[in-house]
Amino acid sequence: MASPRTVTIVALSVTLGLFFVFMGTIKLTPRLSRDAHGEMKRAYKSYVKALPALKNIGVSSVFLRKTIGSLELACGIILTLVPGRPRDVANFILLLLVLIVLFFHQLVGDPLKRYAHALVFGILLTCRLLVSRQPDEEFPDKKIRGSNGEHLRETSKMKVS
Repeated sequence: MASPRTVTIVALSVTLGLFFVFMGTIKLTPRLSRDAHGEMKRAYKSYVKALPALKNIGVSSVFLRKTIGSLELACGIILTLVPGRPRDVANFILLLLVLIVLFFHQLVGDPLKRYAHALVFGILLTCRLLVSRQPDEEFPDKKIRGSNGEHLRETSKMKVS
């Protein structure tokens, strides 16, 4: 049976991965939702307007939206399907993207309801990364003697109360 740590990591990975696949797809194409895609286009135009340094270095709102959407899509797929270290790397990249998006929301003065989902998913990404980086707990075996003097092994069990 899988450990609770493994179940938690897999559940968070799949849930977060699917969310970012969905959000990345919305940023890239209007096929899933024309309204949401249009809203993303408007939002990224306001982000570039609010940060003139982006325009000065030649970053357009389309480039910014498509870059962030592509990264979200790719990292979401990795988080959902690929086991091991690539998941942690994708998790870290998504966490950085969430921080960037939160910065943009603050920059343009969006109300909390516009970026609450980014806060929640940022916290979930942080939790997933922390749980995945925790070492597995291994309890040392205790050796005890049986009634006839033979060595018996008793594995330590963690009490949950």
